Amino acid sequence: MKRILQLILILSISTLNSIGSFAQLPRVTWDEHSLMLDGKRVLPVMGEIHYSRIPAKEWSSEVRKMKEGGVTMIATYVFWNHIEELRNQFDWSGQRNLRAFLEVCKAEKMPVVLRLGPFCHGEVRCGGIPDWAINLSRDTTSGIPPMKLRSTDNRWLALCNTLYRQIFTQVQGLQWKDGGPVVAAQFDNEYRGSGEYLMALKQIATSIGFDLPFYTRTGWPELTRPVPYGEMIPLYGDYADGFWERSIEPTAGNYWKAFFFKPNRDAKSIGTDLLQYDKTSASKDSPSSRSYPFFTCELGGGMATAYHRRPFLYAKDALAMAIVKLGSGSNLLGYYMYHGGTNPDGKLTPLNENQRTMATNYNDMPEKSYDFQAPIGEFGQLRETYYILRPIHLFLQDYGTLLAPMEAIFPDGYTKGDNEAATMRKGDDGSLRWSYRRVDKKEGGAGFIFFNNYERLQSLTTKKGVKLSAGDVSLPKLTIPAGAMGIFPINMEGMRYATAQLVAKREGKVFLMQIQGIPVEIALQNGKTMRRVKPLGTKKPVHGNLYILTQQEAEHLFLDPTPLPDKTMLSYHKVKEAGPLRTITIGVQKAAESPSDSDFNDAAIYTIDLKGKNDGLLDINYHGDCARLYADGKFIDDNFYDGHHFQFGLWRLPKSVKQLELRILPMQKNAPVYFPEEADTTPGEGINSIVLMNNK
Repeated sequence: MKRILQLILILSISTLNSIGSFAQLPRVTWDEHSLMLDGKRVLPVMGEIHYSRIPAKEWSSEVRKMKEGGVTMIATYVFWNHIEELRNQFDWSGQRNLRAFLEVCKAEKMPVVLRLGPFCHGEVRCGGIPDWAINLSRDTTSGIPPMKLRSTDNRWLALCNTLYRQIFTQVQGLQWKDGGPVVAAQFDNEYRGSGEYLMALKQIATSIGFDLPFYTRTGWPELTRPVPYGEMIPLYGDYADGFWERSIEPTAGNYWKAFFFKPNRDAKSIGTDLLQYDKTSASKDSPSSRSYPFFTCELGGGMATAYHRRPFLYAKDALAMAIVKLGSGSNLLGYYMYHGGTNPDGKLTPLNENQRTMATNYNDMPEKSYDFQAPIGEFGQLRETYYILRPIHLFLQDYGTLLAPMEAIFPDGYTKGDNEAATMRKGDDGSLRWSYRRVDKKEGGAGFIFFNNYERLQSLTTKKGVKLSAGDVSLPKLTIPAGAMGIFPINMEGMRYATAQLVAKREGKVFLMQIQGIPVEIALQNGKTMRRVKPLGTKKPVHGNLYILTQQEAEHLFLDPTPLPDKTMLSYHKVKEAGPLRTITIGVQKAAESPSDSDFNDAAIYTIDLKGKNDGLLDINYHGDCARLYADGKFIDDNFYDGHHFQFGLWRLPKSVKQLELRILPMQKNAPVYFPEEADTTPGEGINSIVLMNNK
């Protein structure tokens, strides 16, 4: 039996609401299965939001939206070059004010995991390491070897010490032990060297005064030398697609593995541009990782858009991955990103990753936009993904305690140690993908059956005559439609089984959701079976305290109705035709390079009349290669066209702005770029409509 480490943490909205303040701290322990809150197992939902990519005046409303979406913990990067772009000139003002953001999280009773760096990646220039620090690592004028980045080089650790001391000035008094929201910290990111470096960072942090319940690291790639057991919990992830792939084909990489139930935690699909995994090999966990609970910190809530590769993500991508992760044994869902953002202005340079920078120059990213197609968009837009994930998050709040101790069982014979490559194939449509988790029959035999008949950009077919079972409980033969996925309860709430998904239990009422295309059958513990049960909504139970909801009802459960926005068509005028087409060059990382500032001198130019209204969401339906938006001559946002509309929150502009300028570079024939099928790749450019919506 693994030793249990003592931690302090708050991990669910229901618990947060019940204790009333951060000052009353429950006791948390963890073992190889899960976190425990005062001896009660819990299963949190973590959402990534980058505070310095969002204006400070919007923090409160956006954190609240995350809570309403079912997020119970926040993760955020502290980007070094956002706060010390100029050496020894730390800037904690405005949207860089970490302390003010933490105060907002405290007020909203939202725990925070700080990802401290010094290397973050996050598609930030040089991975968040300031240019001046990169230059120090290349300085040979002193006659001694240059400083080595991300190492135990004393010169580098001295810089990290200064950085961490500055961060601590923002955190002091707001740590968990002080009744504040900061509950954990991550050291560096995607590090593949010796654990000695990570331990050196931890020693610096603790010597300064960081005293947190627990610490984490990204679990990929495997370290050449591990950190001592219990010092840092490794966290994992998965994505449905990757902008970082060099390929411009639709289904590059091994992201298809994220749609299969499997015991392995590290899918080796993250950071393939930096880490150069063998994409044909099976993923295999290190032995030491099995002694930790299975947590994720980067489950793709969406995907960023690089210039050379522009994946179009779907809500079902995120939902399927979440269900598969839970069915594979994960006991923390952490989404990257859950909320998109916008890069702040740099003092010397733009702050986006691109191929022309000194380091982390793997992809050309938009200079401003970091929308990430996240459940909550760059300007606070609540997307389909936000709603489709809510039933899962509500379920974890109310039933995570039951789920957390359950081991994952893979009835297709795929057990720990089996060769993944021999049991999984991209687009495999031979049988339904499923697993189950269940407690011992002596303890009541409660459990859950997880199934997934969806894989991104693959045409899986309807499965007929499917037999699902969990031990001695068998469901009737089912037809599982193409694209369907869900979780069926076993031996719970007076039911032996139900072919509907548990969503929540509040005030004694048990809410279940019908999965589209699957008739609801409920076998009660008293021997009665109810077949083809129709959803009756929240007002009328179908039996006792059981309520059956439609998917839409479940997605909006406990939310106030949201009125449809008023839409106003805005007038626009083309004032300049596009000039000569630019030559799309291939950069140092063998990917197409994005346009330079001067290239936009040859863009088609449109003016947009705001009609005195600048407090709504601007929606630009255009086509072209990419576009930039300007207000009074200032560059305010950009868009690499991928089939989505280009949107901008006008409330971020001064009231004095009356007109905007839109510059569009034309789509080019046979460009070395991956465009999704949703994108109009007709050569040229144009605007279909520009609409102003009166709320976010």
